[in-house]
Amino acid sequence: MLFGQRVRTLRKIKGLSQESMAALAGLDRSYMGHIERGEKNITLLKIYQISEALGIEVSDLFPREQDCGETQ
Repeated sequence: MLFGQRVRTLRKIKGLSQESMAALAGLDRSYMGHIERGEKNITLLKIYQISEALGIEVSDLFPREQDCGETQ
């Protein structure tokens, strides 16, 4: 679920609708919604497609400790 929340946050920061994000990533809009809600486990290929659509590194899609509210 954290991955999907991170994707949604980054998509909104970029000012993209779910539909336009899905189109850029070559995914169906409903599939994009499933990813953002944490309802789908996605392949590495889809992760790369999403990172390219957002113009970010793959590693930026994964929440870091500070993003999760955890402290060291």
